[in-house]
Amino acid sequence: MAKWGHGDPRWIVEEREDGTNVNNWHWTERDATSWSKGKLRELLVGIVVESEAGRCEIGELKQVEGEASCSSRKGKLIFFYEWNIKLGWKGTTKESSAKHKGVIEIPNLSEENEVDDTEVNVSKKKGDGDILKDLMKTAGIAKVREALGEYLKALKTEFTTGMILPTKAVATQELTVKRKLSENTLQVQASSPVALGVRIPTVAVHMTELFDTTVDQLYSIFTVKDLVQKFSKSSAVLEAEKGGKFQMFDGNITGEYIELLTNRKIIMKWRCRNWPEEHYATVALSFVPTLGQTELQLDCTGVPVCKEENMRSCWQKQHFEEIKGLLQLTTLSG
Repeated sequence: MAKWGHGDPRWIVEEREDGTNVNNWHWTERDATSWSKGKLRELLVGIVVESEAGRCEIGELKQVEGEASCSSRKGKLIFFYEWNIKLGWKGTTKESSAKHKGVIEIPNLSEENEVDDTEVNVSKKKGDGDILKDLMKTAGIAKVREALGEYLKALKTEFTTGMILPTKAVATQELTVKRKLSENTLQVQASSPVALGVRIPTVAVHMTELFDTTVDQLYSIFTVKDLVQKFSKSSAVLEAEKGGKFQMFDGNITGEYIELLTNRKIIMKWRCRNWPEEHYATVALSFVPTLGQTELQLDCTGVPVCKEENMRSCWQKQHFEEIKGLLQLTTLSG
């Protein structure tokens, strides 16, 4: 039996506050499904092909079913993905300016096949316009395959950032190099362990909601402390000015106002207590007047991939629905 403290270091998980997978030895897995759906939409929707025959554009992601994940074991990354994708395309012929629509289907994008071997089918609604279908079957499919290749590249680089961390040996080597480089400039490097930062994979969230109220009243609900406390049913701290801080839901939500355009827009740094330390998303609220109502447009960037669903739920249930309840009470009491 090995002496206490002298066992195989590969099996020793050091006591670290960040819970880092030391030396990348243990099995870790990260769900890439939600991130992948957003990335596929970003890369596929908007593809345009043109020729003397006409112009075609992929304008809709009709269906994306499946899942994706990435696992790490003994310093190696293992990818799994399986997707059934359906895209909507539309085109216009140059000769007659006739408009046509069709569908692109990718029944099985998976790690079992290379992108160039992945089945991609093009169909068109009945009628003329086969010349556009032929354009999509050649140039269109080529661009779709190119986009799928970009997705896989991003999955294996952008999404996996931080899953394989430098080992102690690598960190020590990096520190030695830094010390040697600094000798010529008389800079002293500390001998303490190096703090290794990890980039957090993020997604963007977009939501819209209609409220039966005026723009100025809805804007006030987000900037007046008393109204915030009423809809959140909890204590709040608000400094509704540029650079001002805020706390909501008893400190579970915190942040800072970046910009306030009265009755038009609020931009803020925003984080939830259970997010990675010091990580903030950027939340933009746009107040758009409509006939008898106000549309609230939420655009949020920098949301940790693993917190996307929680973020949507937080805004839908704890903000939108509670605000609507407050507005109903105000109307009844009025």
